[in-house]
Amino acid sequence: MSSDTDLDQTHWAPVRRRAPLPTHYYQQHFEEVLAFVEDRYAHVLSPDESALLESFRALPVDARRLYVRLVNRKGRLFDTARLRYAELGDLRPLVACLAAGGWVAPPGAEHADELLALLTRAELNRLLRPRVPGMSRSLKKGELVALAATHCDPDTLLAEAGSGRLFVQQHLDAIRFLLFLYFGRVEDSLAPFTMRDLGIVRPHDHKAAYEARFADRAEAREHWYFAVRLHALKNDPARAAALADEVPAWPEPEHAAAARDRDRLAARLGRALERDGNATQALAVYRSGESTPCVERTVRLLLASEQRDEARRFLERCLEDPRNDEEALMAEDLYARRFGGKRTSRLTDELRGAAVIELDESLSGAPERAAAAHFESHGIRAFRSENGLWRTLFGLLFWDELFTAPGAALHSPFDAVPATLMGGDFRQANRAAVDAALALLDDPPALRRRLLKTSTGHYGRPNGVFRWRRSMLDTLFAFLDHAPAAAVRAVLENLCADYRRSRYGYPDLLLIDGDGVRFVEIKTEGDRLRRTQLVRLEQLRAAGFRADVVRVQWILDPAQEYVVVDVETTGGRGERHRVTEIGAVKVRGGRIVDRFQTLLNPERAIPGNIVRLTGITPAMVADAPVFADVADAFAAFMGDAIFVAHNVEFDYGFVAGEFERLGRRFRHAKLCTCASMRKLYPGHASYSLGALCEAFGIPLRQHHRALCDAEAAAELLLLVNERRAGAAPA
Repeated sequence: MSSDTDLDQTHWAPVRRRAPLPTHYYQQHFEEVLAFVEDRYAHVLSPDESALLESFRALPVDARRLYVRLVNRKGRLFDTARLRYAELGDLRPLVACLAAGGWVAPPGAEHADELLALLTRAELNRLLRPRVPGMSRSLKKGELVALAATHCDPDTLLAEAGSGRLFVQQHLDAIRFLLFLYFGRVEDSLAPFTMRDLGIVRPHDHKAAYEARFADRAEAREHWYFAVRLHALKNDPARAAALADEVPAWPEPEHAAAARDRDRLAARLGRALERDGNATQALAVYRSGESTPCVERTVRLLLASEQRDEARRFLERCLEDPRNDEEALMAEDLYARRFGGKRTSRLTDELRGAAVIELDESLSGAPERAAAAHFESHGIRAFRSENGLWRTLFGLLFWDELFTAPGAALHSPFDAVPATLMGGDFRQANRAAVDAALALLDDPPALRRRLLKTSTGHYGRPNGVFRWRRSMLDTLFAFLDHAPAAAVRAVLENLCADYRRSRYGYPDLLLIDGDGVRFVEIKTEGDRLRRTQLVRLEQLRAAGFRADVVRVQWILDPAQEYVVVDVETTGGRGERHRVTEIGAVKVRGGRIVDRFQTLLNPERAIPGNIVRLTGITPAMVADAPVFADVADAFAAFMGDAIFVAHNVEFDYGFVAGEFERLGRRFRHAKLCTCASMRKLYPGHASYSLGALCEAFGIPLRQHHRALCDAEAAAELLLLVNERRAGAAPA
């Protein structure tokens, strides 16, 4: 079930929100980028780009500020009547200044489509009504744009739309290229700086030297070529056909990172073309890439078009000289199935051969957690591992080489990891230090000291390798205490040699039993085993670990314990509302075995409409305990039970929120009687608690009092479990 969350793109850590941004924050951000680029990329900038920077700095300060405002806005066509920047005052003289310097210009006929997109629905209606008699007033904007494109020539459109107010931003591509040099990716605005200054996210602060990411202009423009097309395809999939026409003219990448962008573009563009029904064009695009997805789609499209001999030759080349383990597995699997008579894939074989554990269906919302609890109940220690275990060990063990050593230079404060790691040069660039760190695996006390020193010295510092968690060392040390050093070293060597490919796909759970360490990938009914996951399982096995798949079969467990909860509150969701009453009943073996009920002082006023609904008055809760006084008792009542409620997210959210205010975690599997009744007892006009109680003859004497509603919901739970067990009449 493990996911391949890209930590490399989400390496910022949330921090406390700071003071409001200064008035001209956007100009400061832009100037920061320009200074950075001039300092580190003088060897990349063309004479025209350098002259452009000088021209920009020669503008009056408010004109510069207006231009930066435009950089941060979507599109390149603007209407002065719609721009409002109080700190800049009257924009007309600033626009005139920018026009005189060539930074903006009047629109031409080639901007007609952008103008149509800029116009409002009301403006389009006014433009079209004289030209399209009887036009419906209910047309959507897209329909109006299509009509205007048909009935209005570009010159007329510009004249009637108020061309005197319109202008087009110039040098947009050059500005985007400067941002690309800074970020290493295509950015449409300076939003990352704004999030940094607001304190929403924080870039790294390793104080490493910032080095240029490109050695020369040719390398930078090669990366830019593919990056800008990837960005265009992402933002406008309808451009796929036009982008495909450019494929024969794609430059042959001379740098590995640009080749990866080329492969990524080929894979995404090919998929877009296939979705549009252009299989022939998609095949040509896939052939231009060298990644496993491109190779696989090439083979499959060749087979689909009856070009079996070419598909066979293609696969045989992959088998003779695979680029990586994933390609080898893909080629071996496809060849065996298409040309060797094998009926099922290795992915399917792995799933079919997996052991099966039975878990209560009520836990289906969190299968990995449920499986971990299952193993724990059998005396086996279980930890959630996925990618985090290996990436945490890797990041802590090689922290200095990654972030603080002289060779660990990053390219900007917003970079997640050093280029040597993603480019595959990390092992070679740090050979002696890596060997020394790996040698610590044979000296457990020294290894533990190293990991403790790194974690205490750098805890919380943003990085693109792993996320800091308070309990991470508990898992890591338990693993290292039971794992063979040689096996751990083999996996770390894979990460050092090819981190980019090896950082994803690790199994969900780490188990520790009498035989040592075991890794388990959890799959439920309908889940597929991804190729990356099988590759990782096989790598773990080759290293010396036990690693396999376990399938979950959902059942109704008669011994499962449930606590059905209802809360009354001062209002709907939100931080300002609190709980005024909790009622809960414990269900085991198909009957109610215990009850819990208390009024609570919400420490805030109870609105009159809530008093009328629940009957709970301020006087009733004035001397009632606050939640902190009953938290321990309620947690003990819950035990390890499943939390059940009618519209469970409401009640669970309030209870979890009360625990969170105390700095405590409240975490239980959930079951919703409302959703379950909808699924198992269809056809009712209403699934409110009151309506269902009336339909099934369940007493509801004090509706909107917690214990009464909890007892009623418990009766619904019994109906749900009866139907789940197959005992209820159809």
